[in-house]
Amino acid sequence: MSEQRRVRPDPALALLEIYNAALPQVYGYLLSRCRNAALAQDLAAETFLAAVGAARRDPGPVSIGWLIGVARHKLADHWRRQEREQRNLRLVHAEQYEADDPWDATLDAVLARQVLDRLGAHHRAALTLRYLDGLPVPEVAGHLDRTVHATEALLVRARAAFRASYEEGVS
Repeated sequence: MSEQRRVRPDPALALLEIYNAALPQVYGYLLSRCRNAALAQDLAAETFLAAVGAARRDPGPVSIGWLIGVARHKLADHWRRQEREQRNLRLVHAEQYEADDPWDATLDAVLARQVLDRLGAHHRAALTLRYLDGLPVPEVAGHLDRTVHATEALLVRARAAFRASYEEGVS
């Protein structure tokens, strides 16, 4: 009447198979968006820890693309935390801007990165997700835990802040 227990392999072991190939891509993705090596390393570690948990909850195919998606969520989480901290330190007065933004110019990539780095975390997150990652507004809203309308308004303010800062840098 001895009952043998069967040991099932850990579904998260699939991550080990692609870890060496995935780490540089996940880290590179994060570094190109946050421009801070230490932060990118921390977020890459958080990405893989979250991926292990997700793989254990719902075993399925693990790929580099899936890990990049997890990294995108971790980066958005970081920006949300950073924005909450900044919001606690200062009172933010929202301004109304026009919905249409006819500004269309060829940007200097280095200056654009510098301007993006100077923006507040909420503006940087919205612009990065929308224009660098190419996500539609409803997905950006989901990543930022905002409504679509609030995200559209945030993007209008973020574009205006970016434009003003960029034009100061060009002058």
